[in-house]
Amino acid sequence: MGDDEYDRRHAALHQGTRLEWFTVFWNVIEVFVTVTLGLMAGSLALVAYGLDSVIEVFASLVVVRYISRHESGGQAARALRLVALAFGLLAAYLVGASSWSLAHREVSSSSPLGIAYLIIAATAMFILALRKRRLAVIARSAPLGAEAALTFLDGCLASGILLALVLNAAVGLWWTDQVAAMGVGVICAKEAGRNWREASTLSTSMDDIAGS
Repeated sequence: MGDDEYDRRHAALHQGTRLEWFTVFWNVIEVFVTVTLGLMAGSLALVAYGLDSVIEVFASLVVVRYISRHESGGQAARALRLVALAFGLLAAYLVGASSWSLAHREVSSSSPLGIAYLIIAATAMFILALRKRRLAVIARSAPLGAEAALTFLDGCLASGILLALVLNAAVGLWWTDQVAAMGVGVICAKEAGRNWREASTLSTSMDDIAGS
């Protein structure tokens, strides 16, 4: 690796770390905002979004630890598996909770503040995800790339839950809230599988390099 390429990679990792700390700060606040608004409105979808933010905080901290210690490919695989496990736990909770809520026909009230916040959150997450993805490519960092995908997913989730809240408030479709929460769970399950497979692929590649 040439000096110029090394400097570009190092600078990208440094910028990526700063974005991850900003993501942590944003999502810590988001947890309290969305969970509080969700409990006030009885909205499982808003609570689900807040819980997803907990996973985002965890994933960001995993990536920051990986970058700061300049860890090996084996440690990168471990980081991806930790993120995958967190996704899997959240998916199990959300699918179970939303199924229970649908079965008992629990109706949530509208949340104008939740709608306003989700508009801001979706915009911020899409911008962050794009920037992280570009830095991950330059730095050739799989964990940073995985976390960029998670941030993009966060923006998609905010958009989907926003639509559900608007439909509930505008035309009284009570079930959209639970369906949105279940959708978050299904997407989290898919992300868990994707990150686990990527970790396995990375581990296999490192084993092949070590054995050659």
